[in-house]
Order: sequence, then structure tokens, then C-alpha cells
Amino acid sequence: MSTESARGRAPSIRDVARVAGVSHQTVSRVLNEHPSLRDSTRQRVLDVMQELQYRPNRAARALVTSRSRTIGVLTSRSAQYGPASSIQAIEEAAREGGYLVLTANILAKDSDSIREALAHLMEQDVEGLVIIAPQVRVFDALAELSLDIPFVTMQSTGRLDDHELSVDQIAGARLATRHLIELGHRDIYHLAGPQDWIEAEARMRGFLEEMSAQDVPTTAPILGDWSSEFGYYVGREMLRLRDFTAIFSSNDQMALGLIHAIREAGLDVPRDISVVGFDDIPEAAHFWPPLTTVRQDFAELGRRCMSLLLDGLGGMHGAGGGGGAYRGNVMPELVVRQSTAAPSR
Repeated sequence: MSTESARGRAPSIRDVARVAGVSHQTVSRVLNEHPSLRDSTRQRVLDVMQELQYRPNRAARALVTSRSRTIGVLTSRSAQYGPASSIQAIEEAAREGGYLVLTANILAKDSDSIREALAHLMEQDVEGLVIIAPQVRVFDALAELSLDIPFVTMQSTGRLDDHELSVDQIAGARLATRHLIELGHRDIYHLAGPQDWIEAEARMRGFLEEMSAQDVPTTAPILGDWSSEFGYYVGREMLRLRDFTAIFSSNDQMALGLIHAIREAGLDVPRDISVVGFDDIPEAAHFWPPLTTVRQDFAELGRRCMSLLLDGLGGMHGAGGGGGAYRGNVMPELVVRQSTAAPSR
């Protein structure tokens, strides 16, 4: 292939065939992962593709193979670290598997909006679906629908056991709560996430279960909205009584607001009040003090999710599956920093 032609247009499948010394049908078989090719021939074609920077036309391949090589992601519009990180992890794992990702955001709270988002993805001929919308209402709508493609949910509700894969939120909350109890705290509050969020409910449950298991009395959790502003507001209100020595916050942003309110009141974290968060956002290590929190491995979750989904796609198409999908929850990790210590009184 001449330099002049390379500048004038993108390389084609016939260019690859000519340089590799094979037919264009052979190049097509390489692209479609045909099993009949010799390894040496396959590798020669792949090397030429890389040399020429050849990019296959996905639309043309879809016409030939009847496969779009596209995964749909259904999510709620959210800037929260967890959902955003989940999407990034899915995109990276899908790319490694040779798939594109299309995302549809649920714009409203009603069932019609959920159905419209799903219909949009189906119109794009997605081969599989990942559902990371974390609200209960999404799963209420899904229970009424009959999806005819493989799908995986990244929240555990107990309704779709064959399709669920998630970080064990209950175990993470128990780790955080146990850490405070083992430091000697007995007056512990839980600042929970909003109602209808699956993770918020699971973290609240984990907190209550660990407090009960350790025979530590508790008060009703406080429902928040995930924001630092709410953490700051509720922190100021809680400090009017100051009948606690530690707080487990359901996410790191609310923990940041709590620390702000505590320091503004002239108190010290952790000498006067210990604070634990959840998620381990990138900024958590740079709070003052650096935040003790629960880390979720979103990259691992993305890999497992795609493995489970590709396993289902392999069953549909007869090849190209995940090679044995991961099952079970991803376990979180407690990251201990300087925002927790033994109570001073």
C-alpha cells in the first residue's frame, strides 16, 4: 500500500489482504473469529491490521454477522461517584472484549421513562444489557418486562438472582461499623442515603445488623441525599445534642460535610468525633483528616459483569462467551485513615 493512498483514504479490508498475501475472505474470517484458520495466518493478518492501523467497519460487519457487538447500559442520571465509576468500568471491560457501549439515562421517576430508555437501547440492536440504575423503582419496572437478551444488574435485590452481580454493600457497612465498635465507640449514628436507593438500604441494613450482633444499642438512621451540603446541615443539627462519638456516613460526600460541620464547631476529627465514609472517592485520601472509608473495586466489578454478560452471549451465538463467568458478590475493603480513633470520653 503506497504512502499516497494511505494519506488519501482509510485502509480497507482489501488493502489488508494484499499486504498480508491472503484473500479478503481470509481477512473477513479473522475479523469474525472463524475457527478454521491456522494460527500463523491469523497472526499475520492481525499484524498487518496493526501496521496499517486498519479499523473494521462495524456497520458492515453487523450486516454480515447479524451481530452489533454493542452492549447497552441502563442508568439513572447521576453524578454520584459509584454509578459514574461503574459505567467507566463497564466501558473499559467491554472494549477489551471487542464491544461498544451505548448508555441510556432514565430521565424521570415513572415507569414510562424506564420503558422508553430500554426501547431506545433495543432499537440500537444491543446484544446484551447492563443495568446499573440503583433505584428500587427500576427493578419494579423490570419485573414487569420480559427481556429477550442477556442482561446483568449491578445491584442486588434478591429478585433476579441469575442476573445479579454487585459489591456486597451489607458486608461493607458491617466492616465500617465493626471498626468503630472495635475502637471502643458505643454511641454511633448512621447517616444513610436516600430512600429508594438499593445501596442506601443495604448499607443501613449492614449497620443495624452489626450493631445488633455486637449488642450495641442504636437509634434510627438519618436519611440523607448523598450530598456534602446535607452532611454539613445534618452535622450542625446533630451537634446541638452531641450525644454520639462516631458517625458512619453512607457515602464520602456526606462525610465531607459532616467533617466541615464538626470542625466549624471547634471540635476535632477524630479526637472528639470519629467519621467513616463509603466508596473511597479519589478525594477521600485528601480530606482533612484523610477519611477512613469502604473501598469498592469498580474495575473488578466491571470485569466480572462483562464476563457474566459475555457468558450469556456465548450461549446465544454459540461462541465468544466469557470463558466461565464470575458469580457471587465482590467483597469491599475497609481503608483505615486518620478520621477514626478511640473515643476520648
